[in-house]
Amino acid sequence: MSASETTMPKSWRLETKPHKFCPGCGHGLVLKVLGQVVDELDIQERAVFGCDIGCSLLAWDFFNIDSVQTHHGRTTPVITGIVRANPSLIGIAYMGDGGGYAIGSQHLVNAANRNDKIFVLLVNNTNYGMTGGQMAPTTLPGQITETTPYGRDVDETGSPTLGPEMVAAISSETAYVARGTVSNMSKLKKFIKRAMENVVAGRGFSFVEVLATCPTNWRTNARDTWKFLDEDMKKYFKVGEFKTLPTEREE
Repeated sequence: MSASETTMPKSWRLETKPHKFCPGCGHGLVLKVLGQVVDELDIQERAVFGCDIGCSLLAWDFFNIDSVQTHHGRTTPVITGIVRANPSLIGIAYMGDGGGYAIGSQHLVNAANRNDKIFVLLVNNTNYGMTGGQMAPTTLPGQITETTPYGRDVDETGSPTLGPEMVAAISSETAYVARGTVSNMSKLKKFIKRAMENVVAGRGFSFVEVLATCPTNWRTNARDTWKFLDEDMKKYFKVGEFKTLPTEREE
């Protein structure tokens, strides 16, 4: 049943529904902005939301919209299939860095290369959050995790994945690619809205990575959590737009 056929207000966000993420987690902030953008573009009846296994799966019943939870790393092809079967739909694939850059990396690469008309929104918190904080593709050099107790050694495990840079290099000129952070919500909302508008217009693939907090697995207090996000992560992961249409480029 669609939102218009229920007694619920015409809003993608369920204002009275608290999220299930850990205190201080960045997922809730990302999803709040995403809901605002969908409401502003008035595409609730056309949007389909897919979420991955991992912390992102806690968003499966967060919104008043058609949603699907996929196997780990398979959100991108599931949403791609849905949109290919019904091109009038707006497909949103939501995932963490593990699902997007590890087991799901081949799907991300191929979807970007094919210029599939979907929006992939990936949350980067530098670890596998739901399973205890193990090293992820985005774990920073020297960062201590459950599986790197002495810090990540890039000589053994390679360097952190630079997802937007990779996607920008292989995607079409009509793609939109950016990296935002929950430490700058106004800019993050602008990136997410531009990505969504690109898909709504049928122009091309859209991809936004979001730098987000994970104090539970980082084992940090509020001050150190923000320092790690806004200093350590941003030194390695450049925030900004990597591919836009000429009329959308920031001044």
